[in-house]
Amino acid sequence: MESARVDQDALLELLNSTPVVDGAVEDLLADPEAARAWQRAHGGSGSAAERRHLVEARDLLQQVVRGDLPATALAPLLEAVTSHPHVGPDGVTWEPKPPADRRLAVEAVLAWGAIQESLPGRLRPCANEECRRFLLDRSKTNKGRWCSMALCGNRMKARRHYQRTREAAARPSD
Repeated sequence: MESARVDQDALLELLNSTPVVDGAVEDLLADPEAARAWQRAHGGSGSAAERRHLVEARDLLQQVVRGDLPATALAPLLEAVTSHPHVGPDGVTWEPKPPADRRLAVEAVLAWGAIQESLPGRLRPCANEECRRFLLDRSKTNKGRWCSMALCGNRMKARRHYQRTREAAARPSD
């Protein structure tokens, strides 16, 4: 269970690596040094090839989660991946064996697949249309709408309040 949470968090971090900052989209993996640090922090080699595969996976996963592409668009990311059985005290598990420079990308796709199975509908884009972040709603009610209350939730609530106040002020009084 602990490893699933780590995989989910890594996937969310990857999906959120293209935030909007001061109105412009930033790619946190565009800088080779920053990307290498991210890759190594997540058990990767930090190679340029690994980064290319990771960025491709991120971009496709973002489109799939937003509903812009079908899940089948992820299939090419899993080409040449094999799986080997591992027998342990709890039974048989299957361990994926991707090419080394594609391991992080494959792990991201597999984490997405596990979320689709165990937490369907809970990985989604932030409801703030100006935001490019994603959220994984782990709440009991499954009503989370924003990537962060501080980043988007308060802004959206303040924006709606301001709009209601302006509309009320614009109405002629009787």
